[in-house]
Amino acid sequence: MTEPLTLTTERVDDIPLLWAHLERMGLQPLLDAHVPTHGNWVGLSLGWVSVLWLTHILSEGDHRLNHVAPWAKQRLHTLRECTEQPVHPLDVSDDRLATVLAAVSDDMRWSAFEGALNQHALRVYDLQPACVRLDSTTANGHWSVTEDGLLQCGHSTDHRPDLPQVKIMVSALDPLGMPVATDIVPGQRADDPLYVPAIARVREGLGRRGLLLDRDSPRRAGRPIQADRGGV
Repeated sequence: MTEPLTLTTERVDDIPLLWAHLERMGLQPLLDAHVPTHGNWVGLSLGWVSVLWLTHILSEGDHRLNHVAPWAKQRLHTLRECTEQPVHPLDVSDDRLATVLAAVSDDMRWSAFEGALNQHALRVYDLQPACVRLDSTTANGHWSVTEDGLLQCGHSTDHRPDLPQVKIMVSALDPLGMPVATDIVPGQRADDPLYVPAIARVREGLGRRGLLLDRDSPRRAGRPIQADRGGV
């Protein structure tokens, strides 16, 4: 007798393309090497879970934790074929993703991972960095302020001093715009003390000297000041 043919229909969308780029970046092995997990962790490793989560965010434009497992359940065949891993919806449940967030929130582990990722990207994409641009920005919202929290009231470039904000210092390769170091600090922090730690992370992460440093200076008395430049 002829065995019945079973057809599986799934929406592939852009998942294979996104997975190919994430695989080339080496995210999964780098995360597993620099962010260890608890001995009782079962199922896919933290690196695999993170890559699946990033694929969902990029494909769906949705960062909500509780939407990942249903998305994976509808695309299990595609995800298993791309990753060659036994993907299960419980691997990307909201509580598992919350555990991932807690694990990568360690500043020392993240800094080591960030540096390794930069080195890998420079080699794989054959990048020849010559200039690094450092600049800060703020993001505000209708949030609650706590004494030790990131959300604080401070000088607002958006002219909303009444709203709590966070400050983000980004160091990026110029003109590519590829971030090589990112620091998030409370919103009341001044810009100037953030540059020296950012420069140190750039130097450590890229493992190179002789780079041109382009630091945006604030406006004073309503007049723009030329950006400071110096060798790293």
